[in-house]
Amino acid sequence: MPIQADIHTLTIMRRKAAAALATHGVTLCAAATFVGCSISTVSRSIKRINEVGNVADYERSGRPVLYSEELRLELIGFYCQTQPLPNSGRWTIRWAATHLEQHPEIINATPSKSTIQRILNENNLKPHQSRYFLHITDPDFFPKMNHLIDLYLNPPQNLFFFDECPGIQILKRLIPDIRTDGTAKTLEEFEYIRNGTMNVLAFFNYADGKVYADCKADHKTNTFLEMFKKHVSHNLSGNSKTNNEKLHYVMDNLSTHRGYPFCEVVAELSDITCPPQTELNSLEKRVKWLSSPDKKIVIHFTPYHGSWLNLVEFWFGIMNKKVLNGSYGSAEELKEGFDAFLEEWNVLLAHPFRWSYDGKGLQQKAVKRFTVMLNQAAHKLELTSLIKQLRLMTNLLSHYFNEVSEENWRNLFSTLQHSKEILESNIENEEGPKKKKNAQIALNDLLFGLKARISQDVAEAA
Repeated sequence: MPIQADIHTLTIMRRKAAAALATHGVTLCAAATFVGCSISTVSRSIKRINEVGNVADYERSGRPVLYSEELRLELIGFYCQTQPLPNSGRWTIRWAATHLEQHPEIINATPSKSTIQRILNENNLKPHQSRYFLHITDPDFFPKMNHLIDLYLNPPQNLFFFDECPGIQILKRLIPDIRTDGTAKTLEEFEYIRNGTMNVLAFFNYADGKVYADCKADHKTNTFLEMFKKHVSHNLSGNSKTNNEKLHYVMDNLSTHRGYPFCEVVAELSDITCPPQTELNSLEKRVKWLSSPDKKIVIHFTPYHGSWLNLVEFWFGIMNKKVLNGSYGSAEELKEGFDAFLEEWNVLLAHPFRWSYDGKGLQQKAVKRFTVMLNQAAHKLELTSLIKQLRLMTNLLSHYFNEVSEENWRNLFSTLQHSKEILESNIENEEGPKKKKNAQIALNDLLFGLKARISQDVAEAA
């Protein structure tokens, strides 16, 4: 129902409530205050009820409505659910008005730009606006997220966040920034010269917000291992409390963070013997060993597409604004600027970033988003992404069923059934037999699980 219709219905309900209160002994002033209207409105409502039996507005003079409710809905459907180009593009209001003027048969009308804008505003629709989001792709995202949130809310004494900021472009502006007379704004030249790239490797201390970082020419395995050794030594040297406590590191799933050379370094720094490579011969085994708490150094991995769970990313955002927007003619100039900012941060600006998000509601959001995805673009889903999404939904169904409303589970089940033919066609067109098999199994598992769980809930309710 459009917003204006809702407002009209609410107004009628207020008038009826105020009149009912007044006729049952409540003063006009009290009735008006209670329902949120004026005393004169209460008086008029009582008079209208006595005269004609209702409080609806009289018919008013003026130009009749040009666009019916059905036509408005067709216009909204055209603007919000179609694309101006084959499978791409997004309407602007001016473009849509011009297009409908040339093709009035689409909705049998030629609304003006202002009319389209007014109808969209009345329904609070802004489909021409967009923003980026990071989609959940890891089937085991939520157990990993909950582990990290528990870690942040009950932090150990030594907790550090590590990440690389790779491929930073060293840009030299052709003209220095200038300030014009009469304005505080800085004018920046858009044209620049490229002077190579730089990489920043940084460790963020959860306890005090201080950062241990450096600029490097690359972020290969040896570079990472060298920085990691330096950071561990930096924290162990002359610190008896740190020596007696474990060191916890949060980092992402880059291959250098999960390779056997890193296992060897962690074992060396933990004063234990590293298991032989034949024993740590798979990614899963290395991750499990690195994450195990029975050694001096414990690694905690973020989920795939879970960079927002790593607090050093917030510091990278600050560093980007303070340092990387400058003009540098060489890697040395960039490093000089970075080192100066790092010292300023650690001496004057450093402060801990406290985690408060508990993850509630994200499970339901993931289910709703996948349902919308299936409704709008099931035929466009790449098979690898589809498999991950189906497995994610199955895991949510098994372990977080009560975190998602029954209505959303039913909507997902209905949408899956409706999209099943399209999804199976996508699977059938896949050339890789292994991927095809995995996709079909994931789809069948989710459909079977949803059907069984929903049927069980219905039976229990009965």
